[in-house]
Amino acid sequence: QVQLVESGGGLVQAGGSLRLSCAASGRSISSNSMGWFRQAPEKEREFVATISRSDRSTYYADSVKGRFTISRDNAKNMVYQQMNSLKPEDTAVYYCAIGPYGGIVTLKENYNYWGQGTQVTVSS
Repeated sequence: QVQLVESGGGLVQAGGSLRLSCAASGRSISSNSMGWFRQAPEKEREFVATISRSDRSTYYADSVKGRFTISRDNAKNMVYQQMNSLKPEDTAVYYCAIGPYGGIVTLKENYNYWGQGTQVTVSS
C-alpha cells in the first residue's frame, strides 16, 4: 500500500522559512515525477511545484517562483520543499503527490497518490 507522509509544517512569521518533507513508503518513487500542492480554506487545491523523476527538471507556480525549491532523494524515497520569504498568502495545507509518469505534470487530476497534508501558517 502506497503511503505519503508530509512533515515540517508549522507557524512562521512573514519572511521566514520552512522545509517540508514527504516520505514515501510501499513503493519506489524513483520512476515518477513528484509534486507539491496546497489548499487554503474554502479554496481549490492548487499546484505549487513539481520535479521530474531524474531531478533534472523542476517547474513552479508563478506565485512561489524564486522563493520555493523542490528537491528529491530517490535513495531515501523522499521529496522536499524549501520555502523561503514566506508570505501570509502561503498559508495552506500542503500536500505531496506522486505523478503518473517521469515527466513534469502540473494538473492535480493527473496525480494518483496523495499524502494527508501538513499545515503551514504564515503570520503577518
